[in-house]
Amino acid sequence: MSKTHYFTSESVSEGHPDKICDRISDSVLDHFLEHDPHSRCAIETAVTTDFVCILGEARGPDSVTYDVMEKIARNAIKEIGYDQRGFSWKSAKVDVRVDSQSADIAQGVDSADDKDEGAGDQGIMFGFACNETEDLMPAPIQYAHGILKELSNARKNEGVSELEPDAKSQVTLKYVDGKPVKAKSVVVSTQHKDGLSQADIRELVRPYVEKVLPDGWMCDEKDFYVNPTGRFVIGGPVGDAGLTGRKIIVDTYGGAALHGGGAFSGKDPTKVDRSAAYAARYVAKNVVAAGYADRCTIQLSYAIGVSKPISLYVNTYGTGKIDEEKISDAIRSVIDLSPRGIRTHLQLNKPIYTRTSAYGHFGRKPDDDGGFSWEKLDLVDELKSKLG
Repeated sequence: MSKTHYFTSESVSEGHPDKICDRISDSVLDHFLEHDPHSRCAIETAVTTDFVCILGEARGPDSVTYDVMEKIARNAIKEIGYDQRGFSWKSAKVDVRVDSQSADIAQGVDSADDKDEGAGDQGIMFGFACNETEDLMPAPIQYAHGILKELSNARKNEGVSELEPDAKSQVTLKYVDGKPVKAKSVVVSTQHKDGLSQADIRELVRPYVEKVLPDGWMCDEKDFYVNPTGRFVIGGPVGDAGLTGRKIIVDTYGGAALHGGGAFSGKDPTKVDRSAAYAARYVAKNVVAAGYADRCTIQLSYAIGVSKPISLYVNTYGTGKIDEEKISDAIRSVIDLSPRGIRTHLQLNKPIYTRTSAYGHFGRKPDDDGGFSWEKLDLVDELKSKLG
């Protein structure tokens, strides 16, 4: 007898207040890395009505001044599409309070004659992959991202001027014997110009949802919810304040997998919250792509100032075709999981992070310039040579 269950994931657009903050933080980080690949950054952003605050710590070129950071923030807001009453790239007040990196942290991270570069903090990081989609991601979060990317493209490139930047999506899929088969429900809330009815927005959104879902997967009409409150004109930072790092489940696997304690945006790759989470995803994806499991979680842990991971854990949820301990041994032999090893292998000291700030850090296509390098499948052959 078949087993049925339902699973839900949500996404938010680049115009969501928290995502505005992620975008600004990663844009500042990229500017530092563009001018010095070894810059150290932990940049946080907060937004509310007509106000942006950039704060945190950094070590990098003196040319990255407060005025430069303000210009970066305004450009990010402009590219997202905010020029509204209450929040505009032209008129919002931008306050920058970025200090120097702590010398105590730096001495633990920096290399020296008798030590390799250490992790920028302690912590646990998880990576996950499964064979539900072509990109080896859980299906609900991929479709939730996809719907919002289509709406953003329509707003920016197809002349659909009725839409505004702030939006959210939520997709519930029906699973039969562990495989997704259909959408049970779809929720989309999107900010819009005044004067449009709920029915207008529903029909405006519908084709983009149908485009993203596989043929025949659209939910029943009664389970298709668009702007359930009836009106969404007031949005963005006018409707809700935002902070960097508050959408970590949206950024990763939509709740379908474990997550460590740290967010990603605004952090340079010495921070293992970011780089080790990318490495864990990279390894898990290659394990699944190589055919050794249908589902795979990788956990890594680190101590501040220590160059090697404290632990490596592999879980294939009973789907493994080979012993998990052997997979763990093979992983250690094909990639150096020290902070320096990860940054070198994945080429992370590049200005490649702004693009990660919306629509997920995982399940994306690798770029020629090194962006999303952790989505490559170039470990498959090496794993097969070790495991057969």
